[in-house]
Amino acid sequence: MRELASLRQTVEGFQTLAQRAQDAGILLDLAIESDDADTADELPPELSYIEQAIDKAELELMFSGPHDHNDAILTIQPGAGGTDAQDWAAMLYRMYLRWAESHEYKVSEIDYTPGEEAGIKNVTLEIQGDRAFGFLRGERGIHRLVRLSPFNAGSTRETSFARVEVYPDVQDEQIDIEINPRDIEVETYKSQGAGGQNVQKNETAVRIRHIPTGMIVTCQDQRSMRQNRERAMHILKVRLQEIEDRKLEAELRKLKGNFIEAEFGNQIRNYVLHPYQMVKDTRTSLETSNTTAVLNGDLDPFMEAYLKNIQA
Repeated sequence: MRELASLRQTVEGFQTLAQRAQDAGILLDLAIESDDADTADELPPELSYIEQAIDKAELELMFSGPHDHNDAILTIQPGAGGTDAQDWAAMLYRMYLRWAESHEYKVSEIDYTPGEEAGIKNVTLEIQGDRAFGFLRGERGIHRLVRLSPFNAGSTRETSFARVEVYPDVQDEQIDIEINPRDIEVETYKSQGAGGQNVQKNETAVRIRHIPTGMIVTCQDQRSMRQNRERAMHILKVRLQEIEDRKLEAELRKLKGNFIEAEFGNQIRNYVLHPYQMVKDTRTSLETSNTTAVLNGDLDPFMEAYLKNIQA
């Protein structure tokens, strides 16, 4: 039903746009035939609307991936740099929350581990809404911050890194991955987040380590250990499936002759707060000096530029 509603909205949008373009053509013909200035004056705002609608429709066509309309699972982890890096991870966490709020997406914390002094050690979010993964998939990679550190007496300039991972939240029946119980180690611990006395007093949080890959998934947002285990296993399957999908995509790019290695170590965006103000995407070369707006969630220009770039 959700897919049907999305498709219906897309089709009806194109039909409405086509009708308005046709009506504008008729209006132009009438203005020319009758030499009516008042009728001609109605055209510029209508043509402006149609032009903006076409730009939006072209963007919609870029959500052509198999999971672009899915919800997204987003993970933020600080890199080397101690407290500065953990604080940078917290800044990114706030940035994505603000972005999700501006799109009226629902955000749930699957896992949240605060830093000792400031910031966060790890956070995993579920972002629910149409095209959530389609928008966010271009955010995957290393984000670099340059600023004056608020955590040392000399306020020296520091460079911090954080890694953002994004996965489509697909249903278990859509995942081809089978996990051997011998390939995982399961730990339980007390939740560090909200959730009531049962969550905080009992070991309801679950940490699963996938031995063959070394991948670790934690979940502490559910009220029982069983629920957290089921959710953690689902996320592990999603992440393993994404690895397989990327391998297939890389092979297809090799066959096409335009293969570009896309590892997490490649830096995708720089955020410079000192000695000047700039956010620049290394893949599209899009940049802005309004760093405050970007850190407050104004990410659409960067996301759209990325989608247009890969479409081209």
